Amino acid sequence: MENYILSNGVKIPVIGCGTWQTPNDETGVCAILTALEAGYRHIDTAQGYRNEKAVGEAVKRSGLARKEIFITSKLDNPNHGYDNTMSSFEKTLNDLGTDYVDLFLIHWPNPIKYRDCWQETNAGTWKAFEELYDAGKIRAIGISNFRQHHIDELMKTAKVAPMVNQIRLCPGDTQDDLVAYCKERGMLLEAYSPLGSGRIFSVPEMSAIASDYGKSIAQICVRWSLQNGFLPLPKSVTPERIKENIDVFDFELSEKDMKTIAGLTGCAGLSADPDKTNW
Repeated sequence: MENYILSNGVKIPVIGCGTWQTPNDETGVCAILTALEAGYRHIDTAQGYRNEKAVGEAVKRSGLARKEIFITSKLDNPNHGYDNTMSSFEKTLNDLGTDYVDLFLIHWPNPIKYRDCWQETNAGTWKAFEELYDAGKIRAIGISNFRQHHIDELMKTAKVAPMVNQIRLCPGDTQDDLVAYCKERGMLLEAYSPLGSGRIFSVPEMSAIASDYGKSIAQICVRWSLQNGFLPLPKSVTPERIKENIDVFDFELSEKDMKTIAGLTGCAGLSADPDKTNW
């Protein structure tokens, strides 16, 4: 597995195994084990997914050394603020069965619980992130679903700039201005829902391109993400699809097809406005 290099020098595998909706039970453990056996070395979870224990159990059963697996988790919306961040992070470590995480993200910038004070709350949250980072409990810190005005506000008090912004990026949902803004500031873009939450599979143009390359639509999506310099996080609990989603290093999309895929605006839906979400 190849790696990107984050702004602080930490290596991060270029494809991650997403675990949103992966159950926190034996089915989930087996799915994550399958991913690790297939060659994934980056597992992306979150407090809000309620499956950190399954991730930790899979890592334990894998037989791989902890340092060989890159684990990402994210702060749940009710847990914003300095004190809440500190206490919930300890629970994350306990549930994962580890003494550090490789990457920790603020999952959403403007939760409904803190809508009237999100700027101040994010500042306290980030202060906790920086202290945990300085203490070696987090190897890299970042954000998710943040748009430019959220980042600008965070940087008014931040001492350490975010190394990652994880946002929805898939064919037809490219968020070009935000991507350019983040790249200019040294942030790696992680692409969640790189398969368009499944809606991409009914897009005729994607089917035609996949046929041209002798690949699946999912593989075309993951490859498109990589060629844009994104870090895709495909998810599945089906062993064949888990293996398929990582088998994308033996072909390259043409510039024409890259543009065609990007131009399928709204074909798989568009990103939610983080200032209007109800969670």
